[in-house]
Amino acid sequence: MADFPPPVPAGNPPGTTTMVPVLVQQPRSWFRTLLFWGMGLALFFSVLLNLGLMGMVATYFGGVEGPEEKFSRGSTTSVDKIAILKATGTIMPPFSGRLIKAIEKATTDDAVKAVLLRIESPGGLVADSHQIYHKLKQLSAKKPVVVSFGSLAASGGYYIAMGGGPKAKIFAEPITWTGSIGVIIPHFEASELASKVGVKSEPLKTGEFKDTLSPFKPLSDNERKLWGEIIGQSFDRFVNIIDENRDTLNREQILTLATGQIFTADDAVKNGLVDAIGFEDEAFAEALKLAGLKDARGVEYSHPTTFIDILTASRRAQSPESGLAAWLEAGVPREMYYFSRLPVLPIELGR
Repeated sequence: MADFPPPVPAGNPPGTTTMVPVLVQQPRSWFRTLLFWGMGLALFFSVLLNLGLMGMVATYFGGVEGPEEKFSRGSTTSVDKIAILKATGTIMPPFSGRLIKAIEKATTDDAVKAVLLRIESPGGLVADSHQIYHKLKQLSAKKPVVVSFGSLAASGGYYIAMGGGPKAKIFAEPITWTGSIGVIIPHFEASELASKVGVKSEPLKTGEFKDTLSPFKPLSDNERKLWGEIIGQSFDRFVNIIDENRDTLNREQILTLATGQIFTADDAVKNGLVDAIGFEDEAFAEALKLAGLKDARGVEYSHPTTFIDILTASRRAQSPESGLAAWLEAGVPREMYYFSRLPVLPIELGR
C-alpha cells in the first residue's frame, strides 16, 4: 500500500507571514458636521431671499408696463386691437385700481384703435367710481368707446359708463337691470338693543359730530342735516355727469329717473338711459365700425398673482395688526353709488 504525504494545511506556505488588513476609522468631526448643515441652511435662505428680491423687483418695474394682455376674440394676426375693459363686481379696491391700470394701458397703446367697456357691476364706492370715470373720460377723448351692460349695471356701474362720453353707444342685454341712480351711506342704529343688554357708549370727543353715525345713538337733527348735504353733493354730481354725457336726456328727465329705481333693459331704452338692446358681440362689432376696421384683435387685460403678492398676503394673514385694521375700518362711513338689498358688510378694503 502506497504511503501518501501528510496533507498541507490551507493558507500561506510554511515559513511565510500572514498579512491581516486593519481598517482604521477616524471619528467624525462635530465641526465638519456643523459646518455642512450651516452651509446648507445658508444656501436655502439665500435662494429664498433672492426669489423674494426678484419678485419685488419684478413687481416694482412691472407696475410701469401695467397689466398683462391676452387674446379674447377676433383676428389672431391683426396688428390693430380693440381693448375690452371689464368692470366686474363691486367697485372698490383692489378691483378699481386694477381697472384703472387697464384703462391707462389701453389709452397709451397706439395699437388700440377703440375700446369696449363691459360692465357687470352693482356699483360701489363713490370715490372709486369717480376715479374710474375720470380715467375713462381721458381715454374717450382719444379713442372711441362702446359700452356693453351685462346682467347688472346699476348705480356706480351706470356712473362709470358715462366715462365713454356723449358719443359712446350703450348696449344692454335683454335681461339687464340698470339705473339705481342715487347715493347711500349704510348706517345701523342699535341704541335700543344696546340698552337692553346694558351697553352704553360714552366716547370722549372734541366736537358735536366726532362720533356721528355711531350705531349706539340715534341721529340728531343736526347730523341728519349734515349728512343730507354730503350725500346731496354726491347725488348732484351723479345727475350732472349723466346730463353731460347723455344727449338723450335733459336734467329734468334725469331727476325724474333718479329715485334709486332699477330699470329693465326695455324700460332703460324707452327712458333714454340705454341706446339699444344687444350683446357683447354686437358691441364689439360697433367698436370695429367706429375704428374704421373690418377686423381686429380683441384683447383683455389680466392681473396675475405675483410671488410678492403671495409673500405679503401670508405676512398679513399672520399679523395681528391686520385684524385690528379690519375692525377699525368696519366703522368707517362708506358713501356709495350702490345697489343691493343686503347691508354692506364690513370689508378690509384694498389690503
